[in-house]
Amino acid sequence: MTMPSVQRLRERFPLSTITLLTNEKLADLWRQHPGINRIVTFGHPDNPWSVARRLRASLFDAALVLPNSPRSALEVCLARIPHRIGYAGKWRNWLLTQPLKYPPDRSRLRRRSVHEIKRLVRANNPAITGPGAPARVHQMHDYLFLAAALGANPAPLPPLLELSSDEIKAASAFLSEIQPASTPQNRANEPILLGLNPSSAYGPAKRWPADRFAEATRQISRRLPNALWLAFGARADWETCEQVVARGSGRIVNLAGKTSLRQLMGLLKTCSVLLTNDSGPMHLAAALGTPVVVPFGSTSPELTAPGQPGDPQHHLLTSSAACAPCFRRTCPIDFRCMTGIPVDQVVNSVIKAISLPLPP
Repeated sequence: MTMPSVQRLRERFPLSTITLLTNEKLADLWRQHPGINRIVTFGHPDNPWSVARRLRASLFDAALVLPNSPRSALEVCLARIPHRIGYAGKWRNWLLTQPLKYPPDRSRLRRRSVHEIKRLVRANNPAITGPGAPARVHQMHDYLFLAAALGANPAPLPPLLELSSDEIKAASAFLSEIQPASTPQNRANEPILLGLNPSSAYGPAKRWPADRFAEATRQISRRLPNALWLAFGARADWETCEQVVARGSGRIVNLAGKTSLRQLMGLLKTCSVLLTNDSGPMHLAAALGTPVVVPFGSTSPELTAPGQPGDPQHHLLTSSAACAPCFRRTCPIDFRCMTGIPVDQVVNSVIKAISLPLPP
């Protein structure tokens, strides 16, 4: 969701050197990105002083601080970067030379309390306004607003991810190893590659139940006998993916923990659709041009929808639960926001997404 702001900065400063500071585990996302000249990473052993020393050596003119943490502002202050732009916040205003207030159309995100959730459920009224209301402006605009402080265009545009031709060939070679080769006589039976991501790092409140993912694979595989499912996830998601493999039907290959970030991107690019929770792979697939089908529960599609907000190729599904979105990691009641999204609605959305023409 920060990528459009970086792309707009490149438009505004086509000849400038733009350096990205990011966690080392995310650095591969930005490899080959046309908005970035250089990447500086930090890892677990680093502290604000060690990061600042590395930044100070580059003599930057300005720093755009996209995270809202005090640490991110402290690092650029200790690096003695003269112009430091970021959102105002507790413990960080004095670290920035230009602390900005949130735009007036932004409702600040607030996690609902258990008491509030139960009250909303009793009232069965999802309409809520005021400070407790969920944000209605996509988070992408937060970062574009910061970039606009440096003169960049604040208009949204699709996030951009770049893959080399070699990476796409490597994904195809990997797939050829896990599926039988087609012959000229059975080209009509070539598999339809479908992605599956039944996990989510934020917490169980964002996860449509694994047994429903499995039932969706059964129903879709009956309608699409050629379906080949690729189940994605981190190493910690192996068991969840195995549950889907055991309870589902059709051909499902569990790739959880078996791909690097760049390999995951290459495989997502080859999929006709990704059935996923609100997660990192959801955003990756959308930025690579792959349609996504997403059951949303505790989070808000208005705030964190994949790709460019309003893109019709993506199917973002919600229930009528009065307490959603609550923005909690775990559900304090009966998980009605997710169980209220039926399997047949998800199945029909996947079939519809596959039938849409994919972008070039």
